[in-house]
Amino acid sequence: MKTILLHPSYFPSIEQMAAVAQADKVVFEVEDNYQKQTYRNRTFIAHSNGKLLLNIPIKHNKAGMRQKTKDVVVENDFPWQEQHWKSLQSAYRTSPFFEYYEDELEHLFTESVEGLMAHNLKIFDLLCELIGIDIEVSKTISFETNPEIRDLRILIDAKRKSAFEAEAYTQVHQANHPFLPNLSVLDLLFNEGPNALGYLEASILFENDY
Repeated sequence: MKTILLHPSYFPSIEQMAAVAQADKVVFEVEDNYQKQTYRNRTFIAHSNGKLLLNIPIKHNKAGMRQKTKDVVVENDFPWQEQHWKSLQSAYRTSPFFEYYEDELEHLFTESVEGLMAHNLKIFDLLCELIGIDIEVSKTISFETNPEIRDLRILIDAKRKSAFEAEAYTQVHQANHPFLPNLSVLDLLFNEGPNALGYLEASILFENDY
């Protein structure tokens, strides 16, 4: 059985979901300390002007002390859900499959969100359902620096340069800018629909890149 260790992320990248699609089991890291500027609370989509960042604001510890990711609370004084949903609608309303998935996704932007990790795990479950990924899921019970299973926690790092080369597919804004690789898997889903699963399963992941 191929088991991988991942951090729950906000609408995961194509690289991360390709790793999931090619595994038998995913273990989610839930005992880590929260770090800024990662895909824990951000994702990138394609917009008419290029890549667009969607970022979830969080409530930082007032004492400035580290906090566990599973304890991170979302800052809802800012209407980030409404903003993100409008950005997705603006970016993908003319894509081939946005309307097909729209009703299934909308509740993620209208129902109240409190905990960041719980929201990310909810998103993951729905994405697997929409894409057609059937995978066993569990969670860590302690943080391990050198786990015995395939450690892909590095994929959460938004600053990391990856060797992953996504095969080009037709993007809705390709007339405005070149192909944008490895965005949120939502970009793949809205543009490729039911073909997304085959794309993820066929993607080449460089083992020595992790």
